[in-house]
Amino acid sequence: MLGLILFLPISFTIIVIFTWPIFEKAGVPGWKTLVPFYNLYIWLKIIDKPMWWYIFLIIPFINVFMVMLMIVELVKCFNKYALWEQGVGVILPFIYLPYLGLSSNEKYIPADKRKKIKKTWAREWVDAIIFAVIAATIIRTFLIEAYTIPTSSMEKSLLRGDFLFVSKIAYGPKVPNTPLSFPFVHHTMPLSKDRKSFLEWIKLPYYRFPGISKIKNNDAVVFNYPEGDTVSTVYQSNISYYRLVKEVGRSNVWKNKRKFGNIIYRPVDKRENYIKRCIGIAGDTLQIINQDVFINGKKAKLPSGGQFKYRVFAPKGIGERTRDDAGISQEDYNIWKQTYELPLTEEAAQLLHERPSVKKVEKIIKDKEVWNSSLFPFDSLYQWNVDNFGPLYIPERGVTVDISLNNISLYKRLISVYENNDLEIKGDKIYINGEVAETYTFQMNYYWLMGDNRHNSADSRFWGFVPEDHVVGKASFVWLSLDPEKSLFDGKIRWNKLFRIIK
Repeated sequence: MLGLILFLPISFTIIVIFTWPIFEKAGVPGWKTLVPFYNLYIWLKIIDKPMWWYIFLIIPFINVFMVMLMIVELVKCFNKYALWEQGVGVILPFIYLPYLGLSSNEKYIPADKRKKIKKTWAREWVDAIIFAVIAATIIRTFLIEAYTIPTSSMEKSLLRGDFLFVSKIAYGPKVPNTPLSFPFVHHTMPLSKDRKSFLEWIKLPYYRFPGISKIKNNDAVVFNYPEGDTVSTVYQSNISYYRLVKEVGRSNVWKNKRKFGNIIYRPVDKRENYIKRCIGIAGDTLQIINQDVFINGKKAKLPSGGQFKYRVFAPKGIGERTRDDAGISQEDYNIWKQTYELPLTEEAAQLLHERPSVKKVEKIIKDKEVWNSSLFPFDSLYQWNVDNFGPLYIPERGVTVDISLNNISLYKRLISVYENNDLEIKGDKIYINGEVAETYTFQMNYYWLMGDNRHNSADSRFWGFVPEDHVVGKASFVWLSLDPEKSLFDGKIRWNKLFRIIK
């Protein structure tokens, strides 16, 4: 965290250097722009602002906004009050600030001698809106952002209808890959299915600022959906593009626009946001045996509220009071009427078992001999299912592994897509960037994420590893919880679920 506090003010020295000729016009030696921290103090004196502003200059990411304000105040010293002039100063300080300092036509006027300019009501509103948009964008990009839980994949730990805050600073905020985007919109413009809300004129490489912690086992993590790089505008990320290609063929997916819409690409930061629990971190070896997760050979505890599917036999149905006591949603109950299968916590299963109307409750466990070919890595050499999976090594940055035709299906997407290498298989040999490769050293950390609702979660078992550059932040706090199946006057607000810390 200390490195983060020091990094940004020091990096602002790069901007302050461009004010060198302005400092000299203000009667201050230009070399003072080169001294980190002190240069910002001098800048505040030049624009005649109180020294308490400096407090905000050492608060990470808030200081970005403060420097923007200081640039606006600085161009005002040259009687630049037009919105476009101040905008150019903020967007192109490395051009506009030297121009003001070096041009003989631009006269410096000390802040205390400038004439007061009365803004029109329209300008007041425009300034207020711009201020709010910039401030909110900085906060949600670098500090904290609000999310909602749209599906039941994390029940009963997190409920459908939970509204939560996600800490970007927990693991360190990412620099946006596509900084030119429409405010407060993720990837698609409102009232459109495929119109991008971002421009790719500027593409920034992956960089993450230092965070206050590292990802740990069992953290609830928000991340960009790894298979969301390519999507059908009809199915979006509800059904993976890669799954569609496996089922109906690539040609059909691309040609049948009536059924699949357009096929579009999204950069990492514009892929769909998912929330799951980090079961395994980089360097771990994961294995699932009869639903029990083992990390490095040790049995991992099921998160509180975790669910599996049970087969429930109740010839006369399950009463509403029993359903409420067991936390069975109307949606799950309607499915149960057809399949007799319910996602339940261990406590809820025991509660149903004790009810006279319920004849039998038995846990559903897939036999290890039953292969689900739709699971990662989609290879008959690894005939796994959701209840029996692995063992599987989770790659760690800097670690070298042997690769061969026997295990390349585990790491092919990591090497070629996530780490941007050219990978080809010719005969019995693997070529990486044109050279025969028998080993590979990973450039990023990877993670294994699963939903707490283990039989109702599209997670790493279906699409593999989550690269570190896809990690958005840590789910930290639920501030509101609304039951989507109830009305406002019939228990819509889950009062007992408000203001809770996510564990």
